Amino acid sequence: MNVPRLEKEIGIEAYATKTLGIGGRLRRFPEDFKVEEVLENGSTAKIEPPNIADITGHGRYLVCVLVKRNIDTFQAVQTVANKLGISAERIQFGGIKDASALTAQHISISRMLPKQMQKIKTSNLQLYPQGFSNDKIRSGLLFGNQFHINVRAISHPTSTITKRLENTNHQLIKLGGCPNFFGHQRFGTARAITHIVGKHILLDEWEKAALTFLAKPSAYEHPESRDARQRLLDNQDYKEALGYFPPKLVYERNMLVHLAKQPRDFAGAFHRLPKRLCQLFIQAYQSYLFNKFLSQRIRSGMPLRKPLKEESKLATNSEDYVALPLIGYKQALSTGPQGEIEKKILEEEGALPRNFKVSIMPEISSKGGLRTALSQVINLETGKPAKDFTHLNKKMLSLGFTLRKGSYATIVLREFMKPKNPVKAGF
Repeated sequence: MNVPRLEKEIGIEAYATKTLGIGGRLRRFPEDFKVEEVLENGSTAKIEPPNIADITGHGRYLVCVLVKRNIDTFQAVQTVANKLGISAERIQFGGIKDASALTAQHISISRMLPKQMQKIKTSNLQLYPQGFSNDKIRSGLLFGNQFHINVRAISHPTSTITKRLENTNHQLIKLGGCPNFFGHQRFGTARAITHIVGKHILLDEWEKAALTFLAKPSAYEHPESRDARQRLLDNQDYKEALGYFPPKLVYERNMLVHLAKQPRDFAGAFHRLPKRLCQLFIQAYQSYLFNKFLSQRIRSGMPLRKPLKEESKLATNSEDYVALPLIGYKQALSTGPQGEIEKKILEEEGALPRNFKVSIMPEISSKGGLRTALSQVINLETGKPAKDFTHLNKKMLSLGFTLRKGSYATIVLREFMKPKNPVKAGF
């Protein structure tokens, strides 16, 4: 089955299922893509959380539910910090949530009182205090995310939609889950460049990294942003670019401020970005390599659930699962046939595990790790296809499911939808 070129560019080169897709479009409205974070202790961050009138007790951190609409996690956290008049470093969160969505997640803020949260209410984010804790929110506390998604603009009749859903779900159940690819938003769907920036950083190509982030245009982004990037690419006048780069390109403008004063200090320009964003560049390249490893494993016909005798594995609930490497300076390649696949891909990329130790910015270096090849789709529920009032003569379908942390809803959805163009399909 053909995989779109845009997916191949982020290392996704295969489907796990051989069924026909239902097509359709995601994210017609932010409310069509709802995400609610779940902690290991069962606590769920609700988009409409209950009001807690009086929060008593004490603790080093104030734990809140952050509800955001159509804004990325980094910008949301910075907005909260600005309104509270504090450093963003005092705000901790466990996971990055979709930008083009309506999401709820836990955050913790050090040395803060509930009454101060009254300052936080904008058109696209709200903060709901939940209580005090001596533990900050971090990724280790996360279980996963609940998704409630509407797929719109489906052209097929109800019987076809239902049959294709059943066929795909049957194959995923037989497989034992969905391939645990890193999803489109990890790389930037409209402008998939994060992993490219990460690769240049790892190879000590800081000018290429900066120009990729600032000036590589995409046909799918807003024309104003695309034109600004192209203009900068053509003349590389960073001071002049500050005059025409759109205000919404906050991170780019932060880098341009630095480069306008020191036009050759490209590594220094990256220091103007949030540390977690710079880490994301490195992680995106790890993700790209993982996607390539997993794609080739699927195409080779090797098992995704049960590891071969000589392979790396992760134990979950007393059962062993196939685990592939997230390349880092301490993470070895797999052994056996899978290891040969990985070795060949790294040779083609011109990258080595030792490159993941970044001397100029040691704080973004990565040791690497392991990631399961499959992701379990928990409590999948599909509604009945209904009339889509936003698209004449088309259908809409609602789906709900839970995924463990680090797994992407869009990867599950691509198996059901089989989009020809992920960007136009809202991925």
